[in-house]
Amino acid sequence: MPVALVTGGSAGLGHALVHTLSDRGWTVVTDGRDPERLAAAVGGLAAVVPVSGDVADPAHLGALAREVAWLGRLDLLVHNASSLGPLPLRPLRETSTDELLDTWRVNAAAPVALTRAVLPQLRTASGVVVSLSSDAAVEHHETWGAYGAGKAALDHLTLTLAAEEGLTGYAVDPGDMRTAMHQDAFPGEDISDRPLPATVVPHLLALLAARPPSGRYRAASFAGVPA
Repeated sequence: MPVALVTGGSAGLGHALVHTLSDRGWTVVTDGRDPERLAAAVGGLAAVVPVSGDVADPAHLGALAREVAWLGRLDLLVHNASSLGPLPLRPLRETSTDELLDTWRVNAAAPVALTRAVLPQLRTASGVVVSLSSDAAVEHHETWGAYGAGKAALDHLTLTLAAEEGLTGYAVDPGDMRTAMHQDAFPGEDISDRPLPATVVPHLLALLAARPPSGRYRAASFAGVPA
């Protein structure tokens, strides 16, 4: 039975991916900051291990790593948990150094720390590391500086770790999605024209099935595998 660790599984793309992997017979370890919300999101799913906590907390990352170590292998690590940074989004001149560091701790430092903690299990399974990126990592949108810089760092760190450790690593831009996080970025705007996160999952599955060389990819570039 393959094993996955998907951060941020209580909502959005993480939630959709956890459900799909569970339906396909995977064992999935996942997390979320709100214990009740996480339990409601994955309750009743077969072979899903919920671990509540914040990825910015080293103790929580340790708890995730222990669950993976107990399972003995890790075929897929998905860094999905993310932070927009201070809200409402604002120019960099109005963003404090502490706010920048808090954002980067979630979006870049925590994924590196978690990857390092589960390297033995990734190596055992010849596992894949997927970091969910954004077009903000390569384009320069006003007020998105803190978030975009964190995602750019995540891309670079993911692919560097993959090269150093002999793993397969992907930085994947899923495109705009109809999520609470996206709504937070555009308060008061109608985002109903954005696709639901579940529509991205088949493209991620197609990427994993194709297993191209490590690199940065757009999810939409891969023809969807039925979820």
